Amino acid sequence: MSKSKLRGIQLSFSNTQKLRLEKALEQLESISSKLNSNATVIVADTIPVDEDAALKGHGTLDMGRNVIATVCGVVERVNKLVYVRSLRARYKPEIGDIIVGRVIEVAPKRWRLEINFSQDAVLMLSSMNLPDGIQRRRTAIDELNMRTIFVENDVICAEVRGFQNDGSLHLQARSQKYGKLENGKLLKIPPYLVKRRKQHFHHLDQYGVDLIFGCNGFIWVGEHVDVKDATVEDQVNKSDPQNTDSAILQGSSEEPTSTSLEIRQYICRIANAITVFAALGFMVNLEAVTETVTLSLSLNLGVHEMLEAEFHVQVAEQEVERRSKSTRRK
Repeated sequence: MSKSKLRGIQLSFSNTQKLRLEKALEQLESISSKLNSNATVIVADTIPVDEDAALKGHGTLDMGRNVIATVCGVVERVNKLVYVRSLRARYKPEIGDIIVGRVIEVAPKRWRLEINFSQDAVLMLSSMNLPDGIQRRRTAIDELNMRTIFVENDVICAEVRGFQNDGSLHLQARSQKYGKLENGKLLKIPPYLVKRRKQHFHHLDQYGVDLIFGCNGFIWVGEHVDVKDATVEDQVNKSDPQNTDSAILQGSSEEPTSTSLEIRQYICRIANAITVFAALGFMVNLEAVTETVTLSLSLNLGVHEMLEAEFHVQVAEQEVERRSKSTRRK
């Protein structure tokens, strides 16, 4: 038995498993190179540019008639813009990013969050929906009741609002889909394995689980929560002002509900699928996660068995088959 370390996970592979894994990774590299010929570059490589009017972006340097790469990564082209996307880069926030973070401090009129960035992010009291659901100015009572909304170690989903003059990163949570996340598990993977997409919120109906891919590499897997209609709540609160007052005083405190054993097992199974993908260095997306969970169920594996060496090899082999089919379709 030989031991290999895949992104922080120590696994014991047999010689056969090691050979199978190496073969699968070589096949994936071959498929990737065919799809993206001349896409992978290292420092000082020449990037082929067809048009004279091409715009040179991040990771490139104009050297006369040649465009030189200044970082290692993958060449990306958007219309006339040519840039190099760094591999294994740290998270770089962009306005509109969906992020998942953990509260580390409750300060006056703001919460400070850890978001896997070089500095902490700030969620202002004025930048989030209050429990009563009505858009209004924040009062001293709201500030006194901040701890009834979020406290230290709470996991929160929010959106990047922008950078302030002092360089701090500010968040906002003005939609019902944002806020506190409960009854689930927080995963931390390298942020470069999460691609920015139109949809980062997913409901896996067959498992009763919600899945949130944070652009910062924090992923939330938790029990499904129905998002309430804010418009209906506003109408109810306006018709009965007492509801508003009681909501302010009570915050978001509700009776804790227990998660069924079946859903907890699905949460752990999905979390393990993401852990395996991240360990292998594969991009994490909804299709890959669901196929990995389906594979574990078809093999009748226990949740803990998904983290063993054999399943890592099987996932790599499945990814080769999936990408091969995708290539043939194109």
